[in-house]
Amino acid sequence: MSAPLTDRIVARKDGAIGWLVFNNPERRNAVSLEMWQAIPAVLADFEADPRIRVVVLAGAGDKAFASGADISQFEKNRSSAEGVQRYEQVGDAATSRLQSLDKPTVAMIRGYCLGGGLAIANLCDLRIAADDARFGIPAAKMGLGYRAGAMKNLVELVGAAFAREIMITARQFSAAEALHMGLVHKVVPVAALEAATREYCDMIAANAPLTIRTAKRVIREVTRNDYDAAACRAWVKECFDSEDYAEGRRAFMEKRKPVFKGS
Repeated sequence: MSAPLTDRIVARKDGAIGWLVFNNPERRNAVSLEMWQAIPAVLADFEADPRIRVVVLAGAGDKAFASGADISQFEKNRSSAEGVQRYEQVGDAATSRLQSLDKPTVAMIRGYCLGGGLAIANLCDLRIAADDARFGIPAAKMGLGYRAGAMKNLVELVGAAFAREIMITARQFSAAEALHMGLVHKVVPVAALEAATREYCDMIAANAPLTIRTAKRVIREVTRNDYDAAACRAWVKECFDSEDYAEGRRAFMEKRKPVFKGS
């Protein structure tokens, strides 16, 4: 396969498994704009290779699956209306490609799985977590809006009640709490994480690809429902246009607690 657009995304093929690895360990695998841009091409290559029967997403190192979007880039890439729109388009392209992938996907989660990282994991068919995993969506601590598509996926997984707790507290949840909510399918000791993931991959790879493809397509179809996408975009835009979002960015860069005013 051709090399990804950035060395922050590592793609490799291992028998029937295609590995997509977030490779930004010094920033707990925070996902940069370049990483979002690279994801669709990697997934397309795995989709086109008949030898690949399952795709595993993982984080490099032992600290994180992905700790969300790389907030250090927000001032450069998400501080203006045009920048926010472009960033959202790039992120939407990556998540749409993952969501539409016909091959099974597994998120192998160790350490932090936060914000955009959790949104990525939630798009996978299976989520297997180590018992040291930590989950959360800290959007309310930054003043940023959370996309309707990602919110819909969250609600479908854990229900509206848990989605509200996740969003309005912005706190981190343990692996045991995530299992209880239905956010993950399985929790195993850290030392057993890769073996458990490979066991699932072996089960999947032994099954009929056409049946799996059909199941994924039918499930996507029967779970469709309509919502006012334009209204959701307007509400999200209100967050990104706010003084609170500017304050959230400044506070992050200055390593202090933000002071939000609701405007």
